[in-house]
This record gives sequence, C-alpha cells and structure tokens, in this order.
Amino acid sequence: MDQHVDGKASLREVMSSYPTGVTVVAASERADAPFGLTVNSFTSLSLNPPLILVCIGQTSTLHDRLIASDNFSVNILAGNQGAVADRFASEPSRERFEGAAWQVGTLGVPLIDGATAWLECSRYELLKGGDHTILIGRVEHSAVTGRDALVYHRGSLSPSRG
Repeated sequence: MDQHVDGKASLREVMSSYPTGVTVVAASERADAPFGLTVNSFTSLSLNPPLILVCIGQTSTLHDRLIASDNFSVNILAGNQGAVADRFASEPSRERFEGAAWQVGTLGVPLIDGATAWLECSRYELLKGGDHTILIGRVEHSAVTGRDALVYHRGSLSPSRG
C-alpha cells in the first residue's frame, strides 16, 4: 500500500484527492444581466425543507453580488462542459455569459444549456465560513437530464464514469 503519512500535506492538496462535481452558480440583476462563477464546493443539506449549500470565496469578484441575490441557480455541469467550467472560472467575470447558451429559469435565474441538472434556489441563509461565505439555498425548482457529470479531481476536469 502506498502511504504518505508525514503530516505535511496542505488542506488544498488533501482535498484535491477528493473528486467533486463542478457547478456554475449564477444569478441575474435583470434578465439581460446574468453573472456566475464556477464552484465545486456544493452539496445537499436537507431534504425537508429542500436545502443546498454552496461556498463562495470572499475574494471572488462576484461574491458581494451573488450573496445579495434573492434567487440563484446551481448548474451541475455535464461531462462535456469543461470549457464552460473554465470560462466561468476566468476573468473578467463580466464576459462569462457572452456567447454562452443559456435560458432564463422560472425564478429569473440563468440556466446553462447542456447541464446535467439545474437547481433554482431562493436565498435561505448566509453563514461565515473562514475565507468563504456559505450560501444556503432553498430549492424551488429543479430538473435533471441524465447526462454524465463533470468531475474535478487532482487539478483536472473529466467526465464521470456513470
């Protein structure tokens, strides 16, 4: 068994060995002004009521706008959407939706075409979490397509092996 037990691994290094899904969390101040960012700190929190949480870095250029939004979407990216994840992780943030295929959801939030699933959420609670803000959302609408998901593991994006 290959073991590394010197106790010197950084939290970032350890967490990169844990595969996560990749999402784009998005909102809109108006129907023609969407904004969003790539997030992999996302999980379900409760089934009753239906709650999810995402962690938004406080240094993100969209942090303040996103946590101020009454509604937001979580777009769970499909295995072939690595370029979308890269686009929504790049700067400047104001150009991320230019040329992207998306539609307006029931709550007025952006839903990215081709995603494996979407959640439309209302802001439920905000919590401080170190250098992140924990945004808890109540799921108001959702959809799933059955496409394989995009996975982030050890610094690389790849399709899940569903």
